[in-house]
Amino acid sequence: MSDFFKILHHGIYLFFVLPILILPIFTLISGCNSSHEGISPETDSQEGIDPFKRPREEMVDTQIKARGIKDPLILKAMSKVERHLFVSKNLWGSAYNDYPLPIGHEQTISQPYIVALMTELLELTGKEKVLEVGTGSGYQAAILAEIVQEVFTIEIVEDLALTAKERLNRLGYTNIHVKAGDGYQGWPDEAPFDAMIVTAAPDHIPEPLIDQLKTNGLMVLPIGSHFQDLYRIRKTRKGIVKERIAPVRFVPMTGEAERE
Repeated sequence: MSDFFKILHHGIYLFFVLPILILPIFTLISGCNSSHEGISPETDSQEGIDPFKRPREEMVDTQIKARGIKDPLILKAMSKVERHLFVSKNLWGSAYNDYPLPIGHEQTISQPYIVALMTELLELTGKEKVLEVGTGSGYQAAILAEIVQEVFTIEIVEDLALTAKERLNRLGYTNIHVKAGDGYQGWPDEAPFDAMIVTAAPDHIPEPLIDQLKTNGLMVLPIGSHFQDLYRIRKTRKGIVKERIAPVRFVPMTGEAERE
């Protein structure tokens, strides 16, 4: 099997395409293979029963474990964090399926497998201070917050930043700090960071992010314009080491990244 079809099999290409492209396709897919379409907002938490527990368990078993994610901290976090609470109620029935979902402003909540993969690539132990560029719905930040000590996350779309901050506060996350702004410049006042995750694609590695990453720290990000690859960057005393992981498709990083 060629590398391309291996990637296709693992679903990496699904990660972060624009909603206008994915919705017609995934509407058909969800109508064909989803086992969760009977779940609606009205069935949530009736009589103390979590109707999404089984879909979450199935998501972890079939989408995460089956594709080789083994880190117990990640598996535990993804079994706990309620992905449906990070999308609109009309999408709750699709929240645990194997694809991204729209969250407005031409942005999406990431495919569960990609969230797990990018998190695992950071090699987290639980003691880290992590920077995320591209808060979106806040789902990735919540997964990180279940694992590490502190998460600092930046979102360039102010409405999304405000919504994510309110949602994460409501869910009780006291170790997540959300800021509206251009993530290209990172968060200098809180640097340095043990690890970084970037969920929008610049066409180069932002130098300010490298500057704010600790020596021996890891950054995971997509790089490219039309054609993109997911990279893991390790900062060493002699410079950076780039490791290409797989082809992906993310929304582009906007703001200063475009001007640069």
